[in-house]
Amino acid sequence: MNVMMVTLAAASAVGHFPVAFTAVYVVGFIAAVTIGSIAWYNSKRPAGWEDKERPDFVPEIKNDDSSGS
Repeated sequence: MNVMMVTLAAASAVGHFPVAFTAVYVVGFIAAVTIGSIAWYNSKRPAGWEDKERPDFVPEIKNDDSSGS
C-alpha cells in the first residue's frame, strides 16, 4: 500500500500523465476495433444485412468442418 501511495505522490508531483501509458490504451483500442470489425464481418450477417457485399479490406475466412467432431 505504501508503494502505491509513494508512486501516486511522485506521479502527481510531475504533473502529467505518461505518454507511453496513454499510447498503449490508444493502440489497444484501435486493435480491438479492427479485430472486432473483421470478426463481425466474417460472422453470420444480422437481419437486414444478408445481401450486403463484404468490404474488400476484410479477409474471407473459410469454415472447415472436417475437424472430426
